[in-house]
Amino acid sequence: MGLDGGGGGGTILGAGDAFTGPAEALEIYGDFAAAYSGFQQINTSPVEHLKFNTGNYLFVGELTLIGSTKLDSQTSGNNSVAQISFNGSVVFNLKVESENEDMPADATIPFLIPAFTTVEIDVQTDSSAANFGTSVNLIGRIYR
Repeated sequence: MGLDGGGGGGTILGAGDAFTGPAEALEIYGDFAAAYSGFQQINTSPVEHLKFNTGNYLFVGELTLIGSTKLDSQTSGNNSVAQISFNGSVVFNLKVESENEDMPADATIPFLIPAFTTVEIDVQTDSSAANFGTSVNLIGRIYR
């Protein structure tokens, strides 16, 4: 008999909270939390990367913006700007400057989210080319 209580193919019994892939929500793993937007194609208009509501806990962690990545060899690097809003109000912007790079630039900053807060992170680029993509990651701890 396998550890998963059946014929195999699942998580280990009692070891829940498995990663299910990129999502717009903040995923809770015991006392830890994470949100991964996954790769999003962007342009000069804001593109929603993450949007979620927090519960009765404080989130303390880091926000990482992974700047524009070239999707083809014809485009050059550009700038990416993430706009972070709490409860509908913009609280700050985070900018990443990329040059002609195959690997994107990134920026990581400390990030604190109060309890019962609606968080929205939108990203846009300064280029009108539609061949760029970005991602946003939140990783941290929650305190109840």
